[in-house]
Amino acid sequence: MHTLISLVAAAFVASISTSSAQAAAAPEFTGIEQWHNSAPLTMQQLRGKVVLVDFWTYTCINCINTLPYVRSWHQKYKDQGLVVVGVHTPEFPFERSADNVKKAIKRFDIGYPVAQDNRYATWNAYSNRFWPAFYLIDKKGQVVYSHFGEGDYAETENTIRALLAQKD
Repeated sequence: MHTLISLVAAAFVASISTSSAQAAAAPEFTGIEQWHNSAPLTMQQLRGKVVLVDFWTYTCINCINTLPYVRSWHQKYKDQGLVVVGVHTPEFPFERSADNVKKAIKRFDIGYPVAQDNRYATWNAYSNRFWPAFYLIDKKGQVVYSHFGEGDYAETENTIRALLAQKD
């Protein structure tokens, strides 16, 4: 069984590597008003890690529904090289409050870094248009996968695993 999983993972990695030719360099975190649960991070310093960038806002029900998966991936894979970064981009004016974001982080038990993107600078750098939105960045700093909205959790997790299995 383990050999079959290894073969499937290897094939998946090969397919990701093939699509990486069209991948773009991950934009830097920019215009971040405040970092929660972390000192400021840069894509440059995260090189060599697999990064999940999760655009969310704390009143979006679809975002709230994805959080158990994101928290689980953070817990399962943080020691294997996954770094989850939540980019909180507000939809409504009251969501710009750092205190409100801190309360939401505590309420949702978020332990990974959260960048507060009140001016949509990082959102725009990614040309993002949706809440929630996942972007997976490989160890070389390339965006190789994205998913918008809820669902496809198994596909996202399989992509995380495959990216973690890639040799540097």
